[in-house]
Parts: sequence; C-alpha cells; structure tokens
Amino acid sequence: MDYLTLKEAPKREDRLHSCITYGGTLCGLQKRLGHGCLQDGEREFSQGSLCLLLPALAIINTFPDNVIIMHAAVGCGSCLQSHNGSARSGGMLRTGKLKDAIWVSTALNEIDVISGGEKKLRQAIIEVDRLYTPKTITVVSGCVPGIIGDDIDGTVDDLRSQISAILIPVHCEGFKTKIWATAYDAIYHGLGKNLLEDPAQRNRVISDDIEEARFNYLKKRRVNLCNLSSMSRIDELELTRLLNALDLDVNIFPLYKDSEQMYSVKYAALSISTCPTHDDYFLQFLKERFGIPYLLQHMPVGIENTKSWIRSVAQFFGKEAAAEQLIQYEMSLLEEALIPYRKFFKGKTAFISAGEFRALATAYLVHELGFTVIGVRPFHHDEYAEKEYEKLKNIVGDFPLNIANMQPFEEANLLRSLKPDLFMGHSQSNATAVKLGIPVHTVFSSSLSYIGFRGVFEVARRLYRQLSNPSLNRKFPKYIKLPYKESWYQESPFKYIKDNKDES
Repeated sequence: MDYLTLKEAPKREDRLHSCITYGGTLCGLQKRLGHGCLQDGEREFSQGSLCLLLPALAIINTFPDNVIIMHAAVGCGSCLQSHNGSARSGGMLRTGKLKDAIWVSTALNEIDVISGGEKKLRQAIIEVDRLYTPKTITVVSGCVPGIIGDDIDGTVDDLRSQISAILIPVHCEGFKTKIWATAYDAIYHGLGKNLLEDPAQRNRVISDDIEEARFNYLKKRRVNLCNLSSMSRIDELELTRLLNALDLDVNIFPLYKDSEQMYSVKYAALSISTCPTHDDYFLQFLKERFGIPYLLQHMPVGIENTKSWIRSVAQFFGKEAAAEQLIQYEMSLLEEALIPYRKFFKGKTAFISAGEFRALATAYLVHELGFTVIGVRPFHHDEYAEKEYEKLKNIVGDFPLNIANMQPFEEANLLRSLKPDLFMGHSQSNATAVKLGIPVHTVFSSSLSYIGFRGVFEVARRLYRQLSNPSLNRKFPKYIKLPYKESWYQESPFKYIKDNKDES
C-alpha cells in the first residue's frame, strides 16, 4: 500500500505488528513466532522509555538549510540543544561547512490547549520564513497538537503559496505509539510527500534531452545508499568504496542531503538499505511509485553480513565475479589482521543491547571475533528480523533474549546474573552496565567505524584496548550504586511481563 497518500505514517503496531515486550530465550521466541502466538504484552511495571520525537529531531537536525518549528509545549524539543554538536560535525565532514541547526518552538501553553494552537503555528511559519529564508521548514508536531486536534497539515497547505520555503509536516505525537522506530517512517513520510519533485522540471516547457540521457545512464548503475542515522560518515565512505569497486555510482540519502537534491533518489537502478528497521517504509514507497527495486535484509556489520550484502548487490547488477574478487582481496587483509585479537577475545562473554537489527548484527560480529554471546536486548521486534534470529541460532546457539524499550530494571537483573565480560549498548544506555562494573563499549557513534570490512577491524581494535585494561569499569561499583534492592536480583528479570512463560 502507498502509505504516502495518507496524512501521516501509520504506527508500527498496525503496519508491522511490532512488539516491545518479551522475556525468555532466543529459542523460546522462535517457538512463539512459529506458532503465531507472539503478541505484544504489557508490563505490570514499566521504567523508562523513549518518545519517537527524540530520534526524529536528531535526524531532522541534519538537514541543511532547514529550520525546525517545534509545535508543542516549550519543553518538547529541548533535546535539540544536545544534537547540535553532532549536526555541526556531520555537516562539516560532508559539505565542508560548519553550520548550526536552527529550531524554534510555538511554546503551547494552557490557553492554547483550550483555544487551539493553529494561529501560533501560522505566525511562526511566516516569521521563520521572513527571518531565516531557509530552503525548507520542518513543522514537527508533538503530543499537545495531537490531543487538542490542531490541523497541522491544513495550516501548512494554506500557507504554501505565501511562503518561499518548502513546508514539511512531520507527525511525532508520542502518545500514539510505543514503537519509537515509527519516527523513521514519519520522517520519510514528510520527505516523500514534499521533496521528490525535481526543481529544474517545475517550470520547464521544453524537455532537456541531454539531462534525460544523463538520468537514463544513472538509472543503469546508480544505487541509493540509505542512511537514516544508521551509519557514520566513516561508514558511508567504507560502503561507497566497496560499491565503487563494483563500478557503481552511489547516492547517499537522506542525512545531510540538500533539499534541492532530494529528488535524485528517484533516478537509481536499486535502493540499498543499511538498516531494515530504518528504511523499509520508504524503500517500499520508491518501488511502488517509481519502480525502483530494493535490497532489505540485514546490516553490513560483521564479516559474513558484509559478504552477503556485497553479493546481493553484485547479483542484481550481474557483477558476481567482481564481487568475489573484491571479497577475496579484502578477506586476505582482514583475516591476518584479526589473528591476535581473536586469541585475546576467545573465552570472553558479551551482552548486546541496541535497536533490533544493530543488536543482532553486532552479536554476529562479536561472535566472529571470538566472543561468546550470552544475551541480547533488541529495543523492539518486527517481521523483518526473523531470518536474523534464525541465523543467530544456527551460528551462535541459544541465549537469553529480552525485547524491551529501555526498561533498565530488567537489564540490571540480567546483567547481574549473567556477568558478561563486555556490554555493548548505545552511549545513553550504558550506565546500568557501568554501575555493575562491566566494561562497556558504544554500539554506535557518529564518529566511529562499525560497518563493512573496515568496521570489523576497527571494532576489534577498540575492544582490545577496552578490555586490555578494564580497571576503571571494575572500580565503579565501589562508588556508584544502582537503585534496586538486593531482593530484586533474586527475582526473574521478566517477572513483570504479563503472560510471560518460561521459554527456556
């Protein structure tokens, strides 16, 4: 279905039947999936989560020459202050220009809740267009407008003819969904509805044969390489290097992409995902609307995943022989470089916590480096990961599995019981492991390498340094304590998951 005909993207609970609640083992999860009885349960106690507004704003902050209008209470969007550093550095790496992101708020208050906030939004759009003259204005809707029924799209449509900037409404009402990965769909929804028209074609009367021939050429060898906060600039360069080696032209989309170049995504032979969690919504749209096929399987994180990713692309273009030659050359260098690291990692245990595909791909990667995987915590589950679970079971074996949108109390219980030698999680969620004295390493950073053959080596090198001297991490519990009673650690970590059965 072409969801872009709708006003806003559907929530993932409806579109993909996504799940954020499960506690048991990998084999137990597969049993439930096999019997069709995995339903998203409830927790009798829930501690901490994440609103889809936060990842959405972090991504929108990367769009150059854009101003964000946060249509919500004044506190919503305050996280944008911490996003600015990465937006500045990311833009500098890609464009050579150092530029701050700009955002304003309509600061809805109690009176607006009663009388409506559309007038404030209208004034804000006009004022932002006059003051900053940006190419695009992204209107991000928080919870309050969704509750009181402000017509965001109606207000935007009414102003389009009066405003120089392209207006992009993005619906991020946090109360509508528990699956904050819906944020990725919301952003792609706004881009797909508003930025796919070629500016050069808008007022053209006579067709440009040379331009048309150029695009026909590109459609034979160009690939859309999707990056919706799924890889760093270093990772972009690594995948571009590998694709260029297959004589393919690469169009990276949409982070840091100029709004006037967004339309170029329509002119490609193939779209390639680097994270199915992020990209499935838009890639399906490109196929339905413009006939562009896509590859949506796993992240190119780890040796075998990278090989499979390259081979899939090569098979589409009939370049299998070139792909095997490339893989053979890369592996001849990598295998030799990994020998000392694998000896060091052998026998050590690892626990991974991250977004679904990153968690599963990283578990595969550390297994390839010599670790024993003793636990994984994906933030959610949907149908696209089922093949990855099967692959992990066949290669890694069974292990405790906890599907949770944060819930640090469950994580603390699991880690205290399992006592891994290494915890890999996102930087903002490593604190639980740190306070338990477990060495930690971030599972993703916008300035570090994780993807492709280079990513394998760089992760190995960083983990070697981290685990060679873990004394700092080991000493933390003497000075910092978690807030849970000792009795909690004697309970099952999944005690508060309703209808949770022993899956072991």
